[in-house]
Amino acid sequence: MNAPTTFKTGSDARPDIASAGPETAPETSNVASLGARAAGPTPPRAPLSMPPQDLRRSPPAKFRQQSWRTIGARILTFGGALALTVLGADQMLRAFDPEAVNGLQIALRALFVVTFGWIALSACAALAGLLFAPKPPRTDASVPLRSRTAIVMPVYNEDAAASCGALAAMARGLDELGHARNFEIFVISDSRDPDVWVEETTAVEALRRELAGVMPVWYRRRPHNTARKSGNVQDFVEKWGGRYDFFLALDADSLMEGATIAEMVRRMEARPRLGLLQSNPALAFGTTPFARLQQFAGALYGPVVARGVAAWQGTDGNFWGHNALIRTRAFAASAGLPELAGRKPFGGHVLSHDFVEAALLRRAGWEVRMDPDLGGSWEGSPPSLLAASVRDRRWAQGNLQHAKIIGARGLRWPNRVHFAIGIGSYLMSPIWLIMICVGLALTAQAIWFRPEYFASAFQLFPTWPRFDSERMLTLFLVSMGLLMTPKIIGIVNAIVVGERRRALGGGFRILWGATAEILLSALVAPAMMMMQSRHVFDILMGRDAGWVPQEREGAALPWRMAVAAHWGHVSIGVVLAVALWFTQPEVLIWLSPVLVGLALSPLISRVSGDPKVGAALRRMRLLDTAGDLRPFPAALKAEAAEARIRDGVAGSLTALLARPDRFADHASGVDTELEEEADDEPRRLARVTAAAKIQAASSPAEALRWMSREERTALAGRRDLLEAWRACGDGPDPAVKAAE
Repeated sequence: MNAPTTFKTGSDARPDIASAGPETAPETSNVASLGARAAGPTPPRAPLSMPPQDLRRSPPAKFRQQSWRTIGARILTFGGALALTVLGADQMLRAFDPEAVNGLQIALRALFVVTFGWIALSACAALAGLLFAPKPPRTDASVPLRSRTAIVMPVYNEDAAASCGALAAMARGLDELGHARNFEIFVISDSRDPDVWVEETTAVEALRRELAGVMPVWYRRRPHNTARKSGNVQDFVEKWGGRYDFFLALDADSLMEGATIAEMVRRMEARPRLGLLQSNPALAFGTTPFARLQQFAGALYGPVVARGVAAWQGTDGNFWGHNALIRTRAFAASAGLPELAGRKPFGGHVLSHDFVEAALLRRAGWEVRMDPDLGGSWEGSPPSLLAASVRDRRWAQGNLQHAKIIGARGLRWPNRVHFAIGIGSYLMSPIWLIMICVGLALTAQAIWFRPEYFASAFQLFPTWPRFDSERMLTLFLVSMGLLMTPKIIGIVNAIVVGERRRALGGGFRILWGATAEILLSALVAPAMMMMQSRHVFDILMGRDAGWVPQEREGAALPWRMAVAAHWGHVSIGVVLAVALWFTQPEVLIWLSPVLVGLALSPLISRVSGDPKVGAALRRMRLLDTAGDLRPFPAALKAEAAEARIRDGVAGSLTALLARPDRFADHASGVDTELEEEADDEPRRLARVTAAAKIQAASSPAEALRWMSREERTALAGRRDLLEAWRACGDGPDPAVKAAE
């Protein structure tokens, strides 16, 4: 493959920015010329060491005082939440008779304090964002960029054409601003399916043709996907990190405006202490009811949450795993992940790596920041309730695993809070479930066990049970108010701020959509609570989540699958509803939102992923976001580029035979050096047996039918074996030589 002619050979030497830490790091290095295209699919090696960090030792680091805005936000967020929790706990204590306390009442009080404190924290953080949101830093867009940045997209059995279309749109956006020479695209693959591998290599070659003369495009597939996504990124840093000042970490469904990417680089260049800059990605591009629901909620309430988090965390920020700019040498020197002691699911490789990497960067003295004003940043949403549950299972295990990291030496307390919030976000579902069960047990106790009116044989007057129902009603209303506070702030802000109001279709559509979102979320929440509770139970029982590729496309779930996934939820909902109908109808009224959601969960799950229902919602203009009303320019570019790239994609090994040009594209995408480095006995055996089957077969199709997945992977990773396979049945067979 030849290099785009606009990129000239130059020095790839990069100064060591991170070796002395953030105190002495220069702002950035001057961008070197991008270099000629290497002989293979990857650029020349520029290794960086990324040693695993010792969680038992605190590295020397200096930290600057936080701004007055951050201090004020922390006082309001945590001080306000603590004060509200104390008041709520006091009122809960007063609601029950102190002389007739039993174990169930104590449990209910304790669970109430935890859940009340949780929603109080969320409400106070939203208020902090309203009052103390950070002001955007000033930069000069006319100043040329001086650094080199890799746009890094990890993929794992994804739709390669869609991912490459998004990369093309980002490259075009940067090129229009005159910044393309400062960037390179790097697709790093962990895909195991050989047909997906072929799809990726041919899609990347189509992307190279799309961006010829605009931006270099590199591709690497790891032969062994050790440590999953974090290991994928670490492998990139260790082999090529020295080539780049920064790298933009993306997901396979990420999309960003070129102007946003360039602005992030400017902010990073202007702040030598800044190790990681997180944008505020919005959910977008989903077509199913579930995706539209998530997107609308994110569009309406997401800015409120983002401003609140940014306000109290300051420079002790967090990393969300994608759509963030990272200083490469700081990351290499400070964020190497250790392997945790013990067995899975709590031991082994760190799963939710992003929180940990941010905490380690900050521990070393680097600033980690989230700028909520950085728009033009998007990601996809799970298309259905079950797809979200599959992702939640992996995330739940990763977040609970942080219990082994939260006590690491040298961590800043806000980073420990991030860990605690992440853990709590999954523990809260079983806590809510247990609280409901305790409440039902108290109801049963009141029905089946008579109170002791005369505790003493010589007592003249009865002791009446005391329960302050008015106080409990007040507590309930206050709890609902706190729960709704972020939503109310988001709705009011969207209506009052003219730009947001117009982007979301006007005040009426905002109120209509918000009402629908609240009602639909209430229907979805019970099933989500049950599924997340099951996830936590499985994790505590020692069951590992594995690594399942993320579902991106929606479809109506077959009834059999919907019932199989939710029959337990339906049973619980129906049995409880019938029991309460005959015993405590007033309790049935209070629990009806939960019970209805459980009883209807198969229907909700089936409809949640149906694109036809999503299209109907769009025709009704219900749950519309800015991207629905006026498609983003980057999205239009990505869609057009995806269509062009898809024409050049071979979807399988078999498809290579019909198109010699696609065959050449895949062969060019195989990194022979990497494949040889990873050679081991199982791979050699697969190569030998694949060659033997090629030799014995009368056609390429027959040879492929005989091969196992390991043998097809060996075939896809060897150019000589590919040539032997293509020539299968056409005379003297070179397969024996290929296997040597």
